[in-house]
Amino acid sequence: MNKLLKYGRKQAAKLSFPLITVVTALAAFGCYTSMYAFRKAFTAGTFDEGDLLGINYKVWLVIAQVFGYMLSKFYGIRFIAEQGYNLRAPKILLLIGISWFALFGFALVPAPFNIVFLFINGLPLGLIWGLVFSYLEGRRTTELLGAVMSVSLVFASGLVKTIGSLLILNAHVSVYWMPFFTGLLFVVPLLICTFLLEVMPPPDVKDLALRTVRTTMNGADRKNFLMNYLPGLAVTVIIYVLFTVLRDVRDNFEVEIWADIGITDNRIYAQTNSIIALVVLVMVSLLIVVKNNLAAFTLIHGMIISGCLMAVLATWLMEKSLISNVTWMSVTGLSIYMVYIPYNAIFFERLLATFRCGGNIGFIMYVADACGYLGSVAVLLVRELSFVQLSWGHFFINAIWNTALLAGVLACLSLFYFRNKYKKYAITKEVDDAYVLTSNSTQSSNI
Repeated sequence: MNKLLKYGRKQAAKLSFPLITVVTALAAFGCYTSMYAFRKAFTAGTFDEGDLLGINYKVWLVIAQVFGYMLSKFYGIRFIAEQGYNLRAPKILLLIGISWFALFGFALVPAPFNIVFLFINGLPLGLIWGLVFSYLEGRRTTELLGAVMSVSLVFASGLVKTIGSLLILNAHVSVYWMPFFTGLLFVVPLLICTFLLEVMPPPDVKDLALRTVRTTMNGADRKNFLMNYLPGLAVTVIIYVLFTVLRDVRDNFEVEIWADIGITDNRIYAQTNSIIALVVLVMVSLLIVVKNNLAAFTLIHGMIISGCLMAVLATWLMEKSLISNVTWMSVTGLSIYMVYIPYNAIFFERLLATFRCGGNIGFIMYVADACGYLGSVAVLLVRELSFVQLSWGHFFINAIWNTALLAGVLACLSLFYFRNKYKKYAITKEVDDAYVLTSNSTQSSNI
């Protein structure tokens, strides 16, 4: 294996910069899409086992997996921050391998005892994002790379649901074995894409000049970073929690939401999500042409605010019967990912670059993710414990009204805070630069 990696790195070093960018982007996309096959395929099943302790069986499965995923996000706050470049590829394969073994147990053990295997399945997968994104951050093409990787969240969700549904309907695979066999289809792509990520060259001198050097962060580093930007980060995390809940409801119960609005065609998941993925990819990737980090950071806020407003407007138009249900589901899906994807791809990248911070994206991303999935678990429990008695379709509509407007206001506050923070940072930097210049001139005169 070491010889193969050495050979791969030698060949990759000969590639041109544009080709390195393309291969890295596609490898990250393929790797994370493959991970989704092990995580989300089970949601294509309806699981008609009824209720357990007053909670629907499928909701138990979703809660179990999301709870495991959430715990790994909390662990990842430290793990990813201190990870560096050490053994990333073997760790990706090992973690996904554990999740696949859990799907095997899920198929063998009868319900409801197999719920625990969905918890085990989610537990290692929460670390994959940070490991994969560490190959992409700190580059002058990070927007493009991050956008390509992040749209896999949209594309893969629809793809694995479609594949899972086809395995059940056409191949007559049991709903319990379907997640395992869906994962099996993606083992080879996972191996190839992980290998390609590992052999691609790291950020070069130009990357370091335009962005910042990405380093590990110990406890003191993490504390200092949080305290330095606490108000803005707090608002950011709240927005992220709100849209993680929205995105998780749509993602985990997409089959039920589409059925609620009268659509039962299994092909609709991949069709609509692929279009959404393409649109978001173009929007986020265009930021690569904006070299000024503050300008790009401002545009990212504008994209997030626009997404919030679009979700509210589309829902209002749908309720007034001015657009079709399919158009509404498509536009709200696009709106959700216009908010969600920037936080996963470029928001924290440009934050670090704007303020010339050391450290890495993984740390603050995992703080936001851990809080986001905690919110998702809480919402699922509140709904299933009969505090909210609505179908998933109506629940989704109400969730949009109750979160998108609030998130839009908070995003405006976030923009105001960080731009004001930058003004103070710029003044301080000018004073420091002037002091250094004066000191050097004095030393020269004395000589």
